[in-house]
Amino acid sequence: QVYFVESGGGLVQTGGSLRLSCAAPEISFRFNDLGWYRQAPGKQRELVARMYTGGSTNYVDSVKGRFTNSTDNAKNTVYLQMNSLKPEDTAVYYCNTDPPLRINNRDTWGQGTQVTVSS
Repeated sequence: QVYFVESGGGLVQTGGSLRLSCAAPEISFRFNDLGWYRQAPGKQRELVARMYTGGSTNYVDSVKGRFTNSTDNAKNTVYLQMNSLKPEDTAVYYCNTDPPLRINNRDTWGQGTQVTVSS
């Protein structure tokens, strides 16, 4: 079963923008904190934005002021608007709950969406 479907990635130049989407029809946004994560080549996956059930969002320092999360509860979809992109933002981006959802001792990561920022 697929719990998270990410889309919207692509290749952009430094300073460009992308808007990522994550559909999560099986996840209750009302009862779960959500997260946008990314994994760059050779690095561990990191949480870049944490969306609380109360509506607030915390961002890691490296993306503050550039990334903005939004939520469409009717569509069970979250979005990540990424502006002023930098080469160091290059990674595969995922969404999941925070902490990441595991079901029957299995991870629920989606396929992610590749973001590549050229210098």
